[in-house]
Amino acid sequence: MKKIAVIILASLTVSLSAQTADEILDRVDKNMSAENRVLESSMTIHGKRRSRTMTSKSYTMGDKKSFTEYLTPAREQGTKMLKLEDKLWIYSPSTDRTIQISGHMLRQSIMGSDFSYEDMMDDRKLKDIYTATITGEEEIEGRSFFVMELIAKVEDVAYHSRKIWIDALRFVPIKEELFAKSGQLLKRTTLSDMQKVQGRWFPMKMTYKDMLKHGDGTEIHITAIKFNQDIPAYIFTKAALKQ
Repeated sequence: MKKIAVIILASLTVSLSAQTADEILDRVDKNMSAENRVLESSMTIHGKRRSRTMTSKSYTMGDKKSFTEYLTPAREQGTKMLKLEDKLWIYSPSTDRTIQISGHMLRQSIMGSDFSYEDMMDDRKLKDIYTATITGEEEIEGRSFFVMELIAKVEDVAYHSRKIWIDALRFVPIKEELFAKSGQLLKRTTLSDMQKVQGRWFPMKMTYKDMLKHGDGTEIHITAIKFNQDIPAYIFTKAALKQ
């Protein structure tokens, strides 16, 4: 039995090492990206003095269109965000005004979180914007992970490079370190509570930590998610912001 176990382990190791960086990223993108999705989530921001939680519902179409409406708490209820291509608009019900966020303003945080507008805007597949290299393999809590370095191959990215740990069997990332071109560590993210949704593995909990900010990071818990849904076209219009 011991010999059989060794043979199985050796076969698995060969199978893992035989995969190229592009093949791994392609499988990650197939899990994490979709033609469209509808998602409900809660976001808890752990500030320096206190924490606060808000809930929202989001609609996404590829990497070009997204619409988010905040549901709670009362002070944020009705706030909406619309992304079309590289443009972003925010509607505030308290002022009944719609403003466009652009340029350096995209680097600002969303609702005071560790998550920026720039983070929200970029929903492109990793394979399309980064060149990947496998730098090693690690075992974490009994599971095998690829360790990969990603270097930007396009100019319009928030992070010049990433270090990413990818589950070697499920092909989902469990943590990332995001760097500026200077090499400065800007953010750390962890992804957990992996669940199989419509045939794909997907993390239902994500934690973001802006290394340049105080506080204990921002947690996002996905409470419901559906892929490849029929989303009405009117949702991705500026008129929907005030409805």
